Amino acid sequence: MDYYSSHIKNLIEELGRLPGVGSKTAQRLAFHIISLPEERVEKLAETIVSARRNIHECKVCHTLTDREVCPICSDPARNGRVIMVVENSRDLAAYEKTGKFDGVYHVLQGAISPMLGIGPNDIRLKELMVRLQEPVDEVIIATNSSLEGETTAMYISKLIKPAGIKVTRIASGVPVGGDLEYIDEVTLQRALEGRTEL
Repeated sequence: MDYYSSHIKNLIEELGRLPGVGSKTAQRLAFHIISLPEERVEKLAETIVSARRNIHECKVCHTLTDREVCPICSDPARNGRVIMVVENSRDLAAYEKTGKFDGVYHVLQGAISPMLGIGPNDIRLKELMVRLQEPVDEVIIATNSSLEGETTAMYISKLIKPAGIKVTRIASGVPVGGDLEYIDEVTLQRALEGRTEL
């Protein structure tokens, strides 16, 4: 039995297709949107459509931006000789929030995953190699510590090392506030290997 009219049902279904939004959250969002003044709903819809139309990849680092070159790549204060390679724009944003990295980024827009049919040619590796024609002191590989992220990191490392450029990998280990008994063996091993002197 349908509890809702087709318009409400369609709105719930569309919202439920968003990542991380289950059926209950989709339902709450739908009723919240319906209860908003019409001007607010129109503004929300216009903002979504405008973002989709105007946001594209930076022609240098391939993060998402509404400019030809993103604010990070166009900032002369950034150290262009140190490139951090990340999987997506969300990872870039996470590092930027730390305020501790003054280099530039290269966004792969994915990771190598043979299981999903994603190979080296399906991510922004060719573009990275073109960037490495300029003087670069270090490439920091900051892909996720998943199987795909590790595969991608190893592939990039083997690709870059012959060029004589320093290649480093971000450390990984026990998260702050994490209980050791719940941490997997690989993470614990990494934490042990990456230990520092106090």
